[in-house]
Amino acid sequence: MSNSVWTLRTRGEEYSFDGPQVMGIVNLTPDSFYDGGVVSTTDQLLQQIMQMVSEGAAFIDVGAESTRPGSDPVSLEEELKRLSPFFSLLSEGRLPSEPLYSIDTTKAEVAKEAARAGCHLVNSVSGQLDPAFLEVANHYSTAYVCMHAQGAPKTMQDNPSYGDVVEDVKQFIEGFIHHALNTAPSLGSIIIDPGFGFGKRLEDNLHLMNHLEEFVTLGHPVLVGVSRKSMIASILDGQSADDRLNGTTVLHTVACLAGVHILRVHDVREAVETTRIVSALHKGRSTP
Repeated sequence: MSNSVWTLRTRGEEYSFDGPQVMGIVNLTPDSFYDGGVVSTTDQLLQQIMQMVSEGAAFIDVGAESTRPGSDPVSLEEELKRLSPFFSLLSEGRLPSEPLYSIDTTKAEVAKEAARAGCHLVNSVSGQLDPAFLEVANHYSTAYVCMHAQGAPKTMQDNPSYGDVVEDVKQFIEGFIHHALNTAPSLGSIIIDPGFGFGKRLEDNLHLMNHLEEFVTLGHPVLVGVSRKSMIASILDGQSADDRLNGTTVLHTVACLAGVHILRVHDVREAVETTRIVSALHKGRSTP
């Protein structure tokens, strides 16, 4: 386990963390696979963020376009409209100052508006190397979440295939890191996300989970997003998303033991409890 003390650089600042941290998911979408339509007003948005912060979230990740398998893309205008309450709250200083804020999007234009409003991370969920997206992060010196995906959400689960999924994902990430270091000198930290469920079969997801240490050794913070995903249902007899919290906690525990740095979750309190227990176990190893 190598995630005890680590540093994140963004917007000209460094933030130090002791152990794995939790990123709360805020969906401003009507059609996300688990909590679509829950947040639809500015008051609800503020309430959800305040609740997640009170439960221990170090990061808040806000998105307005569903990337669940089979979902349709959203226009730029619609996505910006859905995000406008978040941008206003952030730019006006009406959100808690402690967490770092992240924008979850496939569009460089949305990332730019988020960075202008004050976001600390841009979470590129297209799974592609988008020069325009990278330029936004470089211009505002934000951290950048590099996620792997095979295909677009509409069709990514139709017939994904890999030679060796771990090596294929690592090659993509290493290629992005090399490109970013050579073209984006003002970029903040690069955060690695293997992209669980994004063009991955169950066996691919399990293989990635069993080899998370190989991503940790790349020397950048690693983010894992498995919260309530269908890989759990594939193992547990088709469980609905509402019933996948226990399976999520098991996967979070495995990820933390492997050394990952950030868990992207729907259920903040339970995930924070997981990180605290795993961190205590890690520290207990050095205690006589």
